[in-house]
Amino acid sequence: METEFHRLLGTPTPGGVLVVSDHASNRVPDDIDLGIDPALLNEHIAVDIGVAAIAERMVEHPGAIPTAAWLGNVSRLVCDFNRKHDVPGMMPETSDGHTIPGNVLSPAQRQARVDRFFDPYHAGLTGVLDDAPPALILSLHSFTPALRTSDQPRPWEVGVLYNEDERAARIAIAWLEAQGFVVGDQQPYSGKLLNASMNRHAEPAGLPYISIEIRQDLIRDPAGQAEWADVMTRLCAAVVAALGEGAQ
Repeated sequence: METEFHRLLGTPTPGGVLVVSDHASNRVPDDIDLGIDPALLNEHIAVDIGVAAIAERMVEHPGAIPTAAWLGNVSRLVCDFNRKHDVPGMMPETSDGHTIPGNVLSPAQRQARVDRFFDPYHAGLTGVLDDAPPALILSLHSFTPALRTSDQPRPWEVGVLYNEDERAARIAIAWLEAQGFVVGDQQPYSGKLLNASMNRHAEPAGLPYISIEIRQDLIRDPAGQAEWADVMTRLCAAVVAALGEGAQ
């Protein structure tokens, strides 16, 4: 199911896995002009490269725990769903050194985007979680090997972020390290600071979640996306099984 603000893949199942990817699309509605070079819509400032394809493959993965995906359907430059309700970065005027002229908005214009995109996205996700509480939410993102504004490389292949609820994250970090991956514990940034969607939907309800960041050079092509979809599917199965054992 697709709307202006989200795509729902698969059928959410109680006790299954729900992949949530706030930045899965670079779509800009025809009536919004960001005032930028269209080529920038294929860069990280506009979309989490690779995550939509990974989510699609996870939903279709044979033998997986029942998995559905809730994907943002507009660019993060139009409206960043993984932000608190009132922060300027929800519609950034600059991003990674680029100016976004179309995001110089009046309070009324900002509120119009909140009403059109942000609120329906989160209301819909609340409804899915209420109707079919998952055993695990996988909050799926990707990160650049380095920022345009910094020459400092990011060595981690995958990062695991969390805020107050560390249950699933601790299991995930240990599992990924055991597979031989270079894992960032609260890297390349901290979930204590950037965890808005999970702070809103998972933490208050006590729903186990892992926030995953995958380095984009690993998932730019179909082969990498297929490989990491398999990794994420196996990771989710391992985390759900471990959480179940811990509850006994």
